[in-house]
Amino acid sequence: MKTEIKKIRTVKTLTDALRKIKPGKCFNADKHLGKVKWNEDPLEFQKRIRDEWN
Repeated sequence: MKTEIKKIRTVKTLTDALRKIKPGKCFNADKHLGKVKWNEDPLEFQKRIRDEWN
């Protein structure tokens, strides 16, 4: 999101403009932690996948 503030003359004007900015939606990665079950070592998987590029 982009908020354009033109010619801030006072600190109060800037503070008011910053208060009007609404936070966006956040992605909660914690609820997905530990859900993927690996059948092999992640490092070995990465090496195998990268080796396919050559």
